[in-house]
Amino acid sequence: MGGFVGGLVTGLVGAGIVLAVAGVRMYRRLLSLQQRTRQAERLAELGVLTGGLAHEIRNPLSTVQLNLQLLAEELEADGDGHNRLLSRLATVQSETSRLRDILDDFLRYAGKIELTRSEVDLHQLLVEMADFFAPQAQLNRVRIRVADTSQKVMANVDGRLIRQAVLNLMINANQAMMNGGGELILRTSQGNDESVIDVIDTGPGIDPAEVERIFQAYYSRKAGGSGLGLAMTRRIVEEHGGKVTVQSEPGKGSQFTLHFPGKN
Repeated sequence: MGGFVGGLVTGLVGAGIVLAVAGVRMYRRLLSLQQRTRQAERLAELGVLTGGLAHEIRNPLSTVQLNLQLLAEELEADGDGHNRLLSRLATVQSETSRLRDILDDFLRYAGKIELTRSEVDLHQLLVEMADFFAPQAQLNRVRIRVADTSQKVMANVDGRLIRQAVLNLMINANQAMMNGGGELILRTSQGNDESVIDVIDTGPGIDPAEVERIFQAYYSRKAGGSGLGLAMTRRIVEEHGGKVTVQSEPGKGSQFTLHFPGKN
């Protein structure tokens, strides 16, 4: 009888511990969900504001571009005495177009992201991305390799957006290896609770002091960069409930890892 009671008590204690652990996990998931919900609400509000701002800026930009084009056509018709004016007009037109591109990039980053989820084989996605990007990489003497996997790596994601997130990383890696060539490795794996994409390069690496800053909007380590590529990649992954991690060592290269929850 005593053994039975002792076993019962032990069983109840064990069950209580299991329930407590499960409760802690559920509480953490709830906090994470609440945080993502608040962030989504803030981004939605920001999207509305930026949409209105973009509309107000685009209208005068379109008017300026149209009038510059008409003025250039009139000057060309007047003869060869206006080359200097035409050159200055071309500069203004170019800068106006660049301003419009900056506005469009910002709107894509700050606007609302609508996910169209489906079951996607991440390994096959990487194979297609490598094939698409190979000509651009070859110009910089960069070799692309997709790590072999014996099975499909499935994830419930928006394939179009994941392609964009991976492409941003591939472009950054390719540019980092522009001067000396190197290797760009794409790899995917799957665990019990997440699917993973790795984008690895053998470039110069990232200074530890800069790792925390590279995902900030408009922060760029290269001349002419928009500074939104990595920020957009992180936002896409976080919209899927995942996260991006980085491992980098100066002189040896970098590894960007996209983590996607196994259950969505």
